[in-house]
Amino acid sequence: MTHDDAVRRSRTSAGLALAMVSAISFSLSGPLAGALFATGWTPGAVVLVRITIGAAVLLPFGVVALRGDWGVVRRNARLITLYGLLGVAATQFCYFAAVQHMQVGPALLVEYSAPAAVVVWLWLRHGQRPAPATFGGIALALAGLALVLDLTGARVSLVGTAWALGAMVGASAYFLINARADTGLPPLSLAAGGLTVGAVALGALAAVGLLPVTASTAPASLGGSDVPWWTVLAVLGLVTAGVAYVTGIAAGRRLGARVAAFMGLLEVLSAVLLAWALLGELPSPVQLVGGALVLAGVVVVQQGEAATARRAALLAASA
Repeated sequence: MTHDDAVRRSRTSAGLALAMVSAISFSLSGPLAGALFATGWTPGAVVLVRITIGAAVLLPFGVVALRGDWGVVRRNARLITLYGLLGVAATQFCYFAAVQHMQVGPALLVEYSAPAAVVVWLWLRHGQRPAPATFGGIALALAGLALVLDLTGARVSLVGTAWALGAMVGASAYFLINARADTGLPPLSLAAGGLTVGAVALGALAAVGLLPVTASTAPASLGGSDVPWWTVLAVLGLVTAGVAYVTGIAAGRRLGARVAAFMGLLEVLSAVLLAWALLGELPSPVQLVGGALVLAGVVVVQQGEAATARRAALLAASA
């Protein structure tokens, strides 16, 4: 193994680990938010507070990470704004708008088709033809996702589907911007800026009544115990926003948008397992089979992309 091969493998391993941390962190938001919903919180209130706390916590660290180089912020102001509006605010708002017209399962299936959208975008826009194995991985992952989300008897709504497609576009933008390694922005700074823009945008939607906001101070029930509402919100902000976005950006820069997007599907599996552990929602056998298919699809995509990268490196070395 050459030095370059060792560096590439180490970078990939670190990226996979960061992507798993990001997916698990994001997935924790479902069970925690579900516990707050049961006490009277609206989804809009939960997501607004979650993103605002994440922004407030990350902003000082994002400023320090710049090391006084505010020029990089000015050069990337449009990208930061796009990240906050699409990757943060639009993804959240469009999903909640979708589930007002259709069931959660189909809405999530449409949103989580983002990895396939990323593959198509990179192919058509940048000429990055995916490896043959990637197509097989897409089929496996989407079939598994459909089983995990249990679409039995699901109703189709054109309006809901349109909103879910908006969430998919936002999620795709999230993965594509995360993978931009040429911006000069530290992951902490991009995450802090994006969450701040997202919090402002969601706050504006709440102010005009498009994002219903209702809160409660009743304790939440998690794992059979009552937990103070502010503790749940703190974890939502620190972990499912702060940690999730920073590690997601760091993973994207190491893995590229395609592999990072498919690794993001692990969020669905982790959410099912966490709902089992924290809320007592036991997954069905069909969901477990679906989870195995999603994992198989992610592995196939990762291996296919790794093989493509090795071939490209060999061709570059021999040129």
